[in-house]
Amino acid sequence: MQARFQAPWAQLPTSLQSALEFILSANDFPAMLTAEQVKKVKDISGLDDDALAFALLPLAAVCALTPISHFNVGAIARGISGNLYFGANMEFGGAPLQQTIHAEQCAVTHAWLRGESQLVSITVNYTPCGHCRQFMNELNSGTDLHIHLPGRPASTLEKYLPDAFGPKDLDITARLMDAVDHGYQVEPTDALTQAALMAANQSHAPYSLSHSGVALETADGAIYTGRYAENAAFNPSLPPLQAALILTNLSGKDCGAIRRAVLVEGSKSILSQWDATQATLAALGCTEVKRVTF
Repeated sequence: MQARFQAPWAQLPTSLQSALEFILSANDFPAMLTAEQVKKVKDISGLDDDALAFALLPLAAVCALTPISHFNVGAIARGISGNLYFGANMEFGGAPLQQTIHAEQCAVTHAWLRGESQLVSITVNYTPCGHCRQFMNELNSGTDLHIHLPGRPASTLEKYLPDAFGPKDLDITARLMDAVDHGYQVEPTDALTQAALMAANQSHAPYSLSHSGVALETADGAIYTGRYAENAAFNPSLPPLQAALILTNLSGKDCGAIRRAVLVEGSKSILSQWDATQATLAALGCTEVKRVTF
């Protein structure tokens, strides 16, 4: 079991400890439960979907990286597939606060990167801020997305974001988590660049059309990718580097042990991720960063 999960696991009810032990014991536990695992855990523990998501919040929260705030937030995203995806807030010392990731953004993006096609609900241990409410409004589940908070009745994003501004106000039909392939190509090159290209081709940027993707290689040679997730309100957009850092962290890897990185983006795009990507990676100790354009 990864060290970060040991303390919160030990605090769970005995029946839930027993149900989760085999899943969490894997050192490569990917901070998610498949629909099949969810069913088995519910059968053993006697918990329903909502109660299980709440019970898992402490496990999600220990994935937080909070060198600035020291305030851990956990989130659980439930996909239409039945899978559950962990999320947590992530901060990076030495980088501007604008580069931080909120727990809800993390859980949503984690699900998206794992291939989930739509979300049913988000369970979180603190009320979603306005930034996250706007970010979630970009999803293809729309304002019907269910929001679950401790000590409150379940509600919907529509209640938490009334009179919402979103894609429909800009006549945009594309939604975050829709399946896409933009078809960009670059000259044949190494596996890291190809991984970043694949991420760019699956990115969501219907407002600027500045599609981009990042691939990170950690010290053990593993590759983690991230896609740009643009938002109708612009500021809640999540850069591709942050998406890749989400997958790196939730896979149990050290974001400070990134060996090299590649950003793939358009040469004539009206915005670029290059400067922010370089600066944030430099703050994390990675200076071998390459930009490839299509």
